[in-house]
Amino acid sequence: MIDKRPFATLGHADHGWLDARHHFSFSGYQDPARMGWGAIRVWNDDRIGPGTGFPAHPHRDMEIITYVRSGAITHEDSMGNKGRTGAGDVQVMSAGSGVRHAEYNGEDEPTTLFQIWIEPRTRGGAPGWGARPFPKGDRAGRFVTLASGFADDPDALPIRADARMLGATLRAGETLTHVVGDGRHAYLVPATGAVTLDGVRVDARDGAGLTAGSVTITAIEDSEIVLVDAD
Repeated sequence: MIDKRPFATLGHADHGWLDARHHFSFSGYQDPARMGWGAIRVWNDDRIGPGTGFPAHPHRDMEIITYVRSGAITHEDSMGNKGRTGAGDVQVMSAGSGVRHAEYNGEDEPTTLFQIWIEPRTRGGAPGWGARPFPKGDRAGRFVTLASGFADDPDALPIRADARMLGATLRAGETLTHVVGDGRHAYLVPATGAVTLDGVRVDARDGAGLTAGSVTITAIEDSEIVLVDAD
């Protein structure tokens, strides 16, 4: 099954400094039919103005993944971590028993990103944070695991959920296949470009929920794809 969620139907909140689209219910946007997709609870598509950002605020019991599409985001947290994550790269935060963090765009241009929240396999535990670059060239024509809760993905950023985030870049006409296991849920969003999923067109920043089975992903245009496969 392919549950397409066109960009125009997403929740929307424009705060001036922050222009946010919500694939699932979040903050002031509440839709009982869009409360999440399996363990994927939040997928926000944010545009953050230069010199602005989120002041320190708390989280707990959530795995939070940030995929930067353009610009960069600078992170600071109550654990003493500080880091800048640039376009195409990824940061993860395991909120665990509780953490405070701030996210700022210290650049001279807007920053655009996906922020994804996944429910952890267990509650509590010490919070953690990490970030690393993932060159887009390494993803050419194939999926690369960017974040994972599985031990057999040693090159991915670790999260505490039975989930993986995958990234790929496809040239127009190239094809990939992804298999969603029984009982699992995948959610795919093209950061750029346009693809078809078993013939169903999905444009940049549209979402598509996928359930058990194999799906063929074909690029209509040069495309950058983000996919999360979770329980």
